Amino acid sequence: MLRLVLFLGLIGIVSAQTPALEPQDSGSEQLFIAVSAPDAETAWIAGTSGTFGRTVDGGATWMLSTVPGADSLQFRDVHAVDANQAYLLSIGTGTDSRVYKTNDAGTTWSLVYTNDEAEGFLDCMDFWDADHGLVYGDNVGGRLTLLTTDDGGMTWRRVPGEALPPALDSEGGFAASGTCVHTMGDREAWVALGNAAEGRLLHTMDRGVSWAVYTSPIVAHAEGAGHTAVTFRDDLNGVAVGGDLTKPDAFTQNVVRTTDGGRTWTAGGTLAFAGAAYGAAYVPGQPSAVVATGPNGLSLSTDDGQTWSLLDDKNYWGIGFSPAGNGWAVGRDGRITAIRFGE
Repeated sequence: MLRLVLFLGLIGIVSAQTPALEPQDSGSEQLFIAVSAPDAETAWIAGTSGTFGRTVDGGATWMLSTVPGADSLQFRDVHAVDANQAYLLSIGTGTDSRVYKTNDAGTTWSLVYTNDEAEGFLDCMDFWDADHGLVYGDNVGGRLTLLTTDDGGMTWRRVPGEALPPALDSEGGFAASGTCVHTMGDREAWVALGNAAEGRLLHTMDRGVSWAVYTSPIVAHAEGAGHTAVTFRDDLNGVAVGGDLTKPDAFTQNVVRTTDGGRTWTAGGTLAFAGAAYGAAYVPGQPSAVVATGPNGLSLSTDDGQTWSLLDDKNYWGIGFSPAGNGWAVGRDGRITAIRFGE
């Protein structure tokens, strides 16, 4: 009997780490780029042509709409507080980089931040809670752009240059999935940097007041390579992904991992699809499981990024999981795919 119980337990472990993929109907042909799922039934997505989407029934139905006056913008990130409150981040140089907020499930939107630097370009955002958030953007004049809010996005303050390491030449971010900023707990955050001659990650322990920088062995060169996303499952274990965006059919060093809270980063395993990864997220409730997205597929690791298997070979950009462990990956042609792990 004991052997049977142990055997069944092992079966449960395996099935829990082998997700089912469920294509869902968006009714759209837009490119979807980012996902935020605050609970098991609710998810928000962001996309091109000012498009956003929302489900409150686990993806059985999706409501899609366009933010008024924003149909020329690309929303590259979304953060949902709950079913009613969410933020959208648009990209582009100058005033095209913006942050919008809704408190009524997307019926109306308020423009809460507009970039006022001609060369500025926002990439992604994340929040510690409903009031405290962080936005990251490319460097302007050798200074990385980091903005913080402590009043639910109504006002934003730029982190002073003296609190940040100087930017490397051309260093910035890749607004490809909304996962280049990752908040942890109520004060800690990581930012994935790219597009420079060296792969680097920023880290704060105090909601953006002060910052440290760490290097990693991810593939890097002057432009078009580096980190695109960073994710942690606890205080010690994290994974960052990226790659060389100039080589879409090549397998490069596009995964790095840490087991000491980010003080050191080492090479991880090669993803199961070619080209760069655009996004990554750990799976709540699935120990050591992380999923990466890219134009050439969806890849799963169940050992903190050491080895990877292919889940799908379709085009994906963004990914997000709810605290309950169910998630969604999104991409071109209105693609929304639910990711369901076993119980």
